[in-house]
Amino acid sequence: MLKPKLKSALLSVVTAAVVFVSGAGADDIKLPDMGSPADAILSTNDEAQIGRAIMRDIRKSGLVVEDPLVNEYINQVGNKVAAQTNEGDHHFTFFVIEDHRINAFALPGGYIGIHTGLLEATRNEDELAGVLAHEIAHVTQRHIARAVHASSRQSILSTAMMLGAILAGVAGGGSDVIQAGIAVAQGTAAQQRINFTRSNEHEADRVGIAALADAGFDPYGMASFFDIMSRQNTRAPDERAPEFLRTHPVTSSRIAEARDRARSYPQIRSDDSISYGIAKIRLIVDRFETPKEAVAYFEKRPYQRQNDLERYGRLLAYLRDGSYFKALDIINYLTEENPDVIAYHIALGDTQMLLRRYDEADETYENALKLFPRNVPVVIAYAERLLELDQPEKAHKILLDLLNNVPPTPDQIRLIARAANEAGESAESLYYLSEYRLMIGDLIGGIGHLQQALRLPELQEIQRIRFEARIDFIREFMSEEQLRRMQSSHPSGKTARNAL
Repeated sequence: MLKPKLKSALLSVVTAAVVFVSGAGADDIKLPDMGSPADAILSTNDEAQIGRAIMRDIRKSGLVVEDPLVNEYINQVGNKVAAQTNEGDHHFTFFVIEDHRINAFALPGGYIGIHTGLLEATRNEDELAGVLAHEIAHVTQRHIARAVHASSRQSILSTAMMLGAILAGVAGGGSDVIQAGIAVAQGTAAQQRINFTRSNEHEADRVGIAALADAGFDPYGMASFFDIMSRQNTRAPDERAPEFLRTHPVTSSRIAEARDRARSYPQIRSDDSISYGIAKIRLIVDRFETPKEAVAYFEKRPYQRQNDLERYGRLLAYLRDGSYFKALDIINYLTEENPDVIAYHIALGDTQMLLRRYDEADETYENALKLFPRNVPVVIAYAERLLELDQPEKAHKILLDLLNNVPPTPDQIRLIARAANEAGESAESLYYLSEYRLMIGDLIGGIGHLQQALRLPELQEIQRIRFEARIDFIREFMSEEQLRRMQSSHPSGKTARNAL
């Protein structure tokens, strides 16, 4: 049964393509006319624009996991595999969706989504890398562009809705959601296009297995995960099959073919990274409704018989439960035994903060920054703690250094905007908020924040020049309708201040 929030989010994905193509409410990006014969095959730039637009709605759903440790890990593995099959034509962004169902999907423009349920279902890192390799291949082989080309005789509306229906399905929508999209898009033609994308599964397997082996992962990882999924398909008739099987049909012949391909590569024995285990443990702790349930789960086995990852999960559960001294005993041991594990340093600092040992926490974070310079999880965690300690100037400084060197997420932009605001840097805070609005596709809101900044009495001349140049740049990407709407909505450039 879909949660109302999830169902609403997926339905918005189904309708997204129509909204964007028709121009209704398209505050974000001007998308190509997919019905034009000249654009029958989407360019990589077109795909990137469509992907950003759909990703905007996915982020709005609130289902994207914002845990920096999980995000950093999934992007490390994904980019390691993508480097073996990507010739520079695609930029990849990997993200995790909070959904216990087992699924993964690829969006136009290199956006690869993994459900929390899938990450937890993998038995090792090779299997996870195998799934990512398969989805990466869907992007590099231009399967969505091929689907649009195959449907070029359909109307703009039908083609757009076909894309929406496919994407809603691979994002985890139930069959009712997919069928609703298909019906609106003239069912038969849309279903043919979904079948067309399924016919590319074998090609994605072939390309993905090659990338998997070249990246140093066990090439059998993909077939191994397929085998897990096929076994789950033998459940009782009244039980739902995993969503992965609905969107990635797995047959015995397909598993056999994947194994045969893997045999053509040298045997690789890879060990799971500590980051793989930490990502899984963090998701497991978060899935429990109450702290007591999380604690009970990790206390099932005696502490002495647990490995370090299980102990890490236990300390996270204790932190949720308010058992800070129990957590401190565990994290002191883990950091001493494993000084090179970033997650343990963050957990130590967090525990010290919760125990109000502020000087010790500050020393822990400073030491972590020296050991792991510009590491995203460390900087984000430290900045959040600095804001709690009423040190926004320092938080702003370390965030600015990080985000000038590492592409930020929308949540990270909001964090630096908050730090700048609390540090009294009102103009810079509004500038960051403008960038945040742009990242979620709101060009009008982005300009509105810059216009607010331009009216500040303390604005410096160099800031004025920078903000005006940014406004001119954004206007180049706005339609006449957007420009008129911006003028009518904000004749004096006023926008809401309550954005942090």
